[in-house]
Amino acid sequence: MAQSAQPIKKRRGILGALALIAIAIGLYWGLVIAPPDAYQGEVQRIMYLHLPSILTAYLSYFLVFIGSGMYLWKREKRDDILAHSAAELGVLFTALTIIEGSIWGRPTWGVWWTWDARLTLTAVRSLIEDESRAASAAAVLGIIGFLDIPLIHMSVYWWRTLHQPPSILQPNKAPWENVHPSMLTALTISFVGFLLLYFYLLSLRYRFGEMRCEIKARRLARGG
Repeated sequence: MAQSAQPIKKRRGILGALALIAIAIGLYWGLVIAPPDAYQGEVQRIMYLHLPSILTAYLSYFLVFIGSGMYLWKREKRDDILAHSAAELGVLFTALTIIEGSIWGRPTWGVWWTWDARLTLTAVRSLIEDESRAASAAAVLGIIGFLDIPLIHMSVYWWRTLHQPPSILQPNKAPWENVHPSMLTALTISFVGFLLLYFYLLSLRYRFGEMRCEIKARRLARGG
């Protein structure tokens, strides 16, 4: 058992190292190579963290959706662990997104926070995952919560809002049609780094969930 765990730990360590390298390269590209935004100036550079973090949060909630649906269908504990692990990381990356957005919003809007449609919906989305207790209730809640993501993304089009429309995921334009090539390169590298970091954290959190289940099963066996 200990021998089989060593290769997994090694691969996990490599994944974490690659994540740090990619994020460092992305930040260097965004802070040094890419030009400042024509309208926002230097404050726009926080987007090289902000956009990858929200896209990673979207991915996390998608995995919550998949894990939750699989658990309700097959009732396998591994799917519950995946949904639970992804939900916690989704909340983490959502909180990071809101913090970064507030830092950007202060010089741009003049306030740290406003009851903007996208900000409010994103904050509500981060609270949804924290309410679930039992596995079945969490699964249902995870599926319903995932359906809120399109509402968050399209809120800047459907309501009058301070938040600018998305630069990358626009419904009528490809990213390279709207973003400077150097900026798009920095965003791509940063996003790859965030993806690697996410899967590194997910593997750790998933293993932690497995260990909790193993400890619980042993305690029940002893009690029996």
